[in-house]
Amino acid sequence: QHSRNIAFDPRVSILVDGTAGYQDPLTGPRLTVIGHLGATADPRLLARFTAHHPASTSYSGFADFRLYRMAVAGGHLVAGFGRIHRLGSRELLLAADAATLAAAEREILEHMNGDHADAIDAYARGLLGHSRTGWRMTGIDPEGVDLRCEGETARLDFPCLVLSPEAARSALVELANRARR
Repeated sequence: QHSRNIAFDPRVSILVDGTAGYQDPLTGPRLTVIGHLGATADPRLLARFTAHHPASTSYSGFADFRLYRMAVAGGHLVAGFGRIHRLGSRELLLAADAATLAAAEREILEHMNGDHADAIDAYARGLLGHSRTGWRMTGIDPEGVDLRCEGETARLDFPCLVLSPEAARSALVELANRARR
């Protein structure tokens, strides 16, 4: 049904709600990202999706399974009560070229999960406040890494944008050192 609806009208919006913890949610930030969906068969994106949603692996080969990519047209930011801004796609998307990092993602994840599981647990414990062990890195992008342990997920942001595997290595080493202090 979803694929039929998208084929009929690919316009979408996604609300990112930052009002958690606000006494009055109307005073908190929220962003609506507006765009159009298009189907993609990019194997790298399928690998990212199944890494984030491991249970989907069993049905990702079905004929009716589809991944969609959103072409962002703009956004509507409510930064608090009465503080409303329209944003263009350039203001919402990373201007930097992340292709080099994206191409190396699989190798980075394999290396980190295979050789540095202790560092990943240190990130989760020392920087994100999680107590369990057994965390795995499931994704990396210029802004940070995604972690997963059993059914729980976590996001660790980099201190600055990371655009290459070398910069990612430096940032991950720095974060591991900070996590172990």
